[in-house]
Formats: sequence, C-alpha cells, structure tokens
Amino acid sequence: MNPTIYDVAREAGVSMATVSRVVNGNPNVKPTTRKKVLAAIERLGYRPNAVARGLASKKSTTVGVIIPDISSIFFAELARGIEDIATMYKYNIILCNSDQNKEKEIHLINTLLEKQVDGIVFMGGEITDEHAEQLRRSPVPVVLAATIDPKEEFPSVNIDYKQAVNDAISFLTEQGHKRIGMLSGPLEDPINGYQKFAGYREALEQAGIAFSEDLVIIGDYTHDSGVEAVGTFMSLAQPPTAIFTSNDEMALGVIHGAQDSGRSVPEDLEVVGFDDTRLATMVRPTLSTVVQPLYDIGAVSMRLLTKYMNKEEVSEHTVCLPHRLESRGSTKSLS
Repeated sequence: MNPTIYDVAREAGVSMATVSRVVNGNPNVKPTTRKKVLAAIERLGYRPNAVARGLASKKSTTVGVIIPDISSIFFAELARGIEDIATMYKYNIILCNSDQNKEKEIHLINTLLEKQVDGIVFMGGEITDEHAEQLRRSPVPVVLAATIDPKEEFPSVNIDYKQAVNDAISFLTEQGHKRIGMLSGPLEDPINGYQKFAGYREALEQAGIAFSEDLVIIGDYTHDSGVEAVGTFMSLAQPPTAIFTSNDEMALGVIHGAQDSGRSVPEDLEVVGFDDTRLATMVRPTLSTVVQPLYDIGAVSMRLLTKYMNKEEVSEHTVCLPHRLESRGSTKSLS
C-alpha cells in the first residue's frame, strides 16, 4: 500500500498537521522539525494525494487547455507558452484535442469542469451562442487564446489580424503588384477567413486596386491545398504576380507548386505567409511571413488566467499583442 500522511507523522514523531504544513510549504515549522519530516517522507517514498489536497483547499492546481489540433505546429507553439507559464505558477495542465468541432469543444468544456479544473484556456474557431452559454455558466475563469470573441465578452489574447494582413498586402502593393492572389481559410472562420479577408480587401482599396473574385481561393490550411491553389491561380488568363496565404503551411505548398511548374520564387512569383512558424525557415527560399507571436499568445493567456484564478487585479480584459512582417527570400526587397 502507498504510505499515507499518517505513516509519515508516525515515522517522524510529529502530528499530521505538522506534516501537512511541511508538504504545503508553510514557513511556521521549525527547521529541525522540517528536516525530520522531509527525511521521513524520503524514507517512506510518500507522495501527497493531489485529489485530497484539492478537496481540502477547493483548488486542484490544474488548468484545462482545449486545442483544435495538438499535432499542428501552430498550436504546439501556443501550447508551449501556456505550459511554461503554468509550470512557473505551479499549475498542471490537462491538454485536450477538439478537432475544432463545436460539439466536441462544448463536451470538453463540461468534462474539464467535472474534473474540477481551476481555469480553462480555450482555443477554437467561432465562439457561437452555444459556446458563450457554456462559458458564462463556468464556475471557473476562462481565457480565449488566438480565438476571436465578436462581443468581447470573455477575456482573450490575440493580435490585430485584419491589420496584420493589411500590412502584408500593402508591402506587396508598394512593390508594384496589381494582381495579388489570396489563399484564404473558410470565410466563416472569424480569424483565418473573415478577419484576414477583410484586411486583404481593405489594403487593395487603399492602394486603388480593384477587388477580383478570381484572385481569392478558399483553402483548408494544408500544404496540398497550397499546391492545388497555385495551379488554379496560374491557369488564369492574368495570373497573380504575388500570393498571400492565411498560414505558413499553405504558403509552402504555393512555393513548391510554383517550383514544380517551372516558376521561380520570388522572381516569377512572390509569396507571403502568416504565423512565422518554424516552417518559414525550413523552406527554400525562406518564407516572408507575418510574425504572430505564438509563444507569447500562449504565455500571456496563461498569465491572464492565473490573475483571474488568484483574484488579482486585471487591467486589460482583451489583450492585443504586436505583430510584424518578416521579409525573407520568397519576396523581393523594397527598392
């Protein structure tokens, strides 16, 4: 049988209350007594019961994290930021994969609450009325990471996605491009679709360039959809001279598709991605891309959650982190 707190107290010749104070880091224990208790813990191989401690303190020191795709390089970087800050503040993580499926997301929220987590970091697509209702009823704080809440009802951490795409397209128009293709995510996606598409159209309008529907293709965020899209773009009577994609993986597909068709990047076609994942420097030429501070979004989301969980003062309910455009080999330098 596993040793209990009673066994440790008997071994050390102290009360169970004293053992509890040592285990919980209470400073009101004599150094000699603390040393004796720690020695007994070591000899017996005692491990505190986290569930029992949670029941006593009404805190589980556990945070639930809901992620659309654990295998995604994008979400992996976000999760690393969350985990590092959670460790710093001595919280454990329960990581859940939702497949960006609404029913599964709602199920996972309820499952985590049943497990008595102290808070939830949620990453998903659209915050629907059903999501909002579940989050409102949550007895613990919830923070959205890289997830748009149109009503700004829940704490969140993002960048200005619309302005970020505007900056990327403006970079291309300033180089003289008039035919700029966009490989978008589904337009119903609040970030990769609507926000980024709005930034694309706004930048064209500011540059005095007419919007053309045939220069917008809806992709599914994969490398294959980038390869397929560049083939469609290049079959146009007037193909684009530059292509912006809503994520880096599709941008790699565009570069490879262009190269497979005998076109050179950036001489024949300039390409700009979004996110600045590790993929951006693993392709040749290296990818010009919008730098979204993925690690920081995760880290700030977790820190914001710790503030809510510990009843600290929160000055910013909705956090917007800075972005920038990193120019690399897939675009020409401004003259």
